[in-house]
Amino acid sequence: MMHLEDSWSSLPITLLTFLILKPSESIYLADFKPNIVILLADDLGIGDIGCYGNNTMRTPNIDSLAHEGVKLTQHLAAASVCTPSRAALLTGRYPIRSGMVSDNGYRVLQWTAASGGLPSNETTFAKILQKEGYATGLIGKWHLGLNCESSIDHCHHPLNHGFDFFYGMPFSLMSDCEYSVLSERRARLEIRLYFYIQIIVLATFTFTIGRFTGILSVPWKIIITIAIIGFLVFLIWYFLYILIKHGDCFLMQNHTITEQPMIIKRTASLIVKEAVSFIERNKDGPFLLLISFLHVHTPLVTTEKFLQSSKHGLYGDNVQEMDWMVGEVLETLDNQGLTKSTLVYFASDNGGSLESQIGNEQHGGWNGIYKGGKGMGAWDGGIRVPGIFRWPGVLPAGHVIDDPTSMMDIYPTVARLGGGKVPRDRMIDGKDLMPLLWGEIDQSDHEFMFHYCESYLHAVRWHQKDSGTVWKVHYVTPIFHPEGSGACYGRGVCPCFGDGVIHHDPPLLFDLSKDPSETNPLSADTEPLFSLVIARVEHAIQDHRSTLTPVPQQLNTFNNIWKPWLQPCCGTFPLCWCNWEDGHK
Repeated sequence: MMHLEDSWSSLPITLLTFLILKPSESIYLADFKPNIVILLADDLGIGDIGCYGNNTMRTPNIDSLAHEGVKLTQHLAAASVCTPSRAALLTGRYPIRSGMVSDNGYRVLQWTAASGGLPSNETTFAKILQKEGYATGLIGKWHLGLNCESSIDHCHHPLNHGFDFFYGMPFSLMSDCEYSVLSERRARLEIRLYFYIQIIVLATFTFTIGRFTGILSVPWKIIITIAIIGFLVFLIWYFLYILIKHGDCFLMQNHTITEQPMIIKRTASLIVKEAVSFIERNKDGPFLLLISFLHVHTPLVTTEKFLQSSKHGLYGDNVQEMDWMVGEVLETLDNQGLTKSTLVYFASDNGGSLESQIGNEQHGGWNGIYKGGKGMGAWDGGIRVPGIFRWPGVLPAGHVIDDPTSMMDIYPTVARLGGGKVPRDRMIDGKDLMPLLWGEIDQSDHEFMFHYCESYLHAVRWHQKDSGTVWKVHYVTPIFHPEGSGACYGRGVCPCFGDGVIHHDPPLLFDLSKDPSETNPLSADTEPLFSLVIARVEHAIQDHRSTLTPVPQQLNTFNNIWKPWLQPCCGTFPLCWCNWEDGHK
């Protein structure tokens, strides 16, 4: 057993200095710069992890982080879907400030070859740490855009946002990457294209008959042109799966496509391999590594080793494989002697997807006691996510924090730990977490938190500091289908506006301190403070909106449609095929 003196003597001298100083002084010490590893799951429900109460899923490696570090129980994503949530994580700002929202129902980037993406004038925490001498790497999913005007300009690429190294998917693992799973996107496109084919066939037939009978005098050139267009639309419809798979499901290393389409059965092992290699290359530090898992987004591609390893079907198998991946990263840190000099943060971009089902099998996560799930505006099931920090010797082991915190808080926390400064020319919504994590303060710096669905404000959370009460006011909620089901089954995802939502007047009020499941709305008759809370929140909304400035919406229709000239291709389009992973093209 290691003695306390031995444990301390193994720490770098600069870290010892860091620990001896008072927290308020040491947090800004630039002499010691810890390595930072961010582990980000995709669509993982907070109820899927052992340390958050699950006793039927095996997640020993993630659980060990909580046992050895600090666990946040009210950790919140800035959006209940991935593209805006990830933008907020990287920038420390509500996605509406950077334009990473829309108001047309398209809530994430729909195509790799769309022109929308994280604007170049946004300063990510990777940019800040890069300037402070950090080696910065992103491995896994990006889904924040790629190109603007050509297929090779890479204006939204991770390397343009502060990362020195990128390996992974510029888009996102979608059901289209696996033929056996029909995605909502592909189904919708197939229906639309089939409709166009019927119209074109009818028009061609009508014009041809009209020409032969002399009823219509349509030139043959026009008829032949329409027929050719119809044939091309038919080819797109017939080969749509292949076109989407080759167009969106590929891997890149830095600016080079290495596998198109990707062989997704081996992607998990490739991500682990690249993560281990990055740590070993940069072990002399400091380094920032963001590992953005493709797990546990559908399709739930799981290697044979983990199939039928859980009690929860393919979803549980996928969760347990991701936990193994986490363990491989943690073991590498330990083997390289980096555990005590590395801050590790684990979270998910949003809650589990309740609507992800194939037949009777659930392919989405479980959000514990919290209402709703992925895509459901402001219900906590979609935005309350795991939040775990481990830094042995610096952060207290086994500590639990119940105050509201945000994934946006990672921005100022990481920036200051790395010796950098957050920009002063823009509003930063995240708060430095270090004083809270190691107990210098006992309450979160957040007072009001605003919960958006696209560009629409659905709810506001008020942390009333003097009483410790956390109130939540809902102005808009989705209409569940079927009624009382707790999700929007048959729609794929709940809408943010239109006839699929309810506008509440007066708004719904919940006391999350007593009712975290949001099951018992309060009223003026049942809560003496009802009017006071509503008025205070309304005032906070006015103050918040006064800080917003108009910016281009990156997810609007024009920026979020497929543009052939932006399509990355390692061959001659549409014959995009290569496989550098196996050493040949």
